Amino acid sequence: MSEASVAVHADADLLAQAVAARMLVKLLDAQADRGEASMVLTGGRIAAAVYRAVGALPARDAVDWTRVDVWWGDERFLPAGHPERNETQARAALLDAVPLDPARVHPMPASDGPDGDDPEAAAAGYAAELARAARPGHATLPHFDLLMLGVGEDGHVASVFPGHPVHHDSRPVSAVRGSPKPPPVRTTLTLPAINTAEEVWLVASGADKARAVGMALHGAGPVQLPAAGAQGVGRTLWLLDRAAAAEVPPRLRSLR
Repeated sequence: MSEASVAVHADADLLAQAVAARMLVKLLDAQADRGEASMVLTGGRIAAAVYRAVGALPARDAVDWTRVDVWWGDERFLPAGHPERNETQARAALLDAVPLDPARVHPMPASDGPDGDDPEAAAAGYAAELARAARPGHATLPHFDLLMLGVGEDGHVASVFPGHPVHHDSRPVSAVRGSPKPPPVRTTLTLPAINTAEEVWLVASGADKARAVGMALHGAGPVQLPAAGAQGVGRTLWLLDRAAAAEVPPRLRSLR
């Protein structure tokens, strides 16, 4: 796995703009190398700001959006179109504004979907969808060029929470019951699946994230602090504003 690097930006707005620019560059580089690109999205305030910033950049039109696969790292197990679903947020902020191929957009199942109100079946269905998109006979997961994660105040990423039984699930996708944050039922990629991505970006903004970020970069364990266990195969990048970086060792910071 890759060593972590840290980039610190002055405030949340500049952070969102910088992450948006990085995202477009990564998608363009992937399409230049492989003819297509694949990204895994997250939810939350800073993620929504990133998606809006992507949509506002003129360079967005340089990406061939019809050759981009979109996946999600986790989802709240709620009905389709519910305002608290990560998919709903991403569509409103960016996805409905770019010419994606609908067949290449892969939301996690909703609670009123084909599997009904059964998060375990929904998780198994999403794992099967990931396997169908993988290279035949090669892997159970497709190639992820970029996987973006928010970081919770408690150090959770996706819907992998500290000390939660999901840590012991070796499958790529897990149902989450009893989430410490509402809603209590979710689906999530597990850390083993997250860590197959070429690049993992951990994006955090605000003073309430500083303790978790600092602990993760000081060597906390992944069960205690899941953010510490998220690592890309080629690159692990922490993208922070100054407030979130307050407890990051100065030797690790790259101020932008």
